[in-house]
Amino acid sequence: MLNTQDIKKDFKIFDNNPSLVYLDSGATSLKPKSVVSKIVEYYENYPANIHRGIYKISEKATEEFEETRRVVAKFINARDEAEVIFTRNTTEAINLVTYSLGRKIIEEGDEIVTSIMEHHSNFIPWQVLSLELGATFKVIDINNNGQLKIQNSNVKTTSKNLKMENVITKRTKILALTYVSNMLGTINPLKEIIQVAKKINPHIIIVIDVAQAVPHMKVDVQDLGCDFVAFSAHKMLGPAGVGVLWGKKELLDEMFPFQMGGGMISEVKVNQTIFAESPIKFEGHPVLLM
Repeated sequence: MLNTQDIKKDFKIFDNNPSLVYLDSGATSLKPKSVVSKIVEYYENYPANIHRGIYKISEKATEEFEETRRVVAKFINARDEAEVIFTRNTTEAINLVTYSLGRKIIEEGDEIVTSIMEHHSNFIPWQVLSLELGATFKVIDINNNGQLKIQNSNVKTTSKNLKMENVITKRTKILALTYVSNMLGTINPLKEIIQVAKKINPHIIIVIDVAQAVPHMKVDVQDLGCDFVAFSAHKMLGPAGVGVLWGKKELLDEMFPFQMGGGMISEVKVNQTIFAESPIKFEGHPVLLM
């Protein structure tokens, strides 16, 4: 079994700061030597744009970029690597869904549901969207045990004992929840919640913030049964400035691009722009990572 000193050998920061005690991993993790070396490898060996060149180092950069997409898809058990979109962070990933899907499907009188334990990134975008479009914004409260008030805190949570009928209705278009609360550390029984929500309203779109979950526990998007998940690399030993949005391909294909320009276009005419297919159409200014 590795001890603390063995683990510290993977992090250059402890060579330079041997007395450092780092207690802020929930905000951002330290970066191991392998990650730093990979970033340096890019800048020293193939520092070219991806998807935009047919010369050797550009093709190498593109190959490395797309290999990362394949690794991420496998990591979260996505059906298709084209379901993985790279953003700048979790916040941008959630906002992408808000702008590209939320504004398309939300109408006056519809409902958007989230919880009081959410990070601002999974709360404010839905709050603002509700106010702008005249939707009802519902917020699930928590009990004294830090659990959502749809659970019976005295028994093990199962789909049978979740009380969601007063929260999710046929008018609920979007349910946005965190898997692990960044404030409380609460692990929400998401699989059970999703099952009940989909039973009440089969057409509901479920967006999950897994930024605090994915570094510490298995996140299987197919097993969860949600429609979108969002997370950031910097909370799981990866570089800053890199986020991930996973979404079901059939939904991504119907969504309009979040940002315009860059490499997310297939063809541009004076009177028409044809966008690339997902995921490229959402990566107008792609980051280079890992």
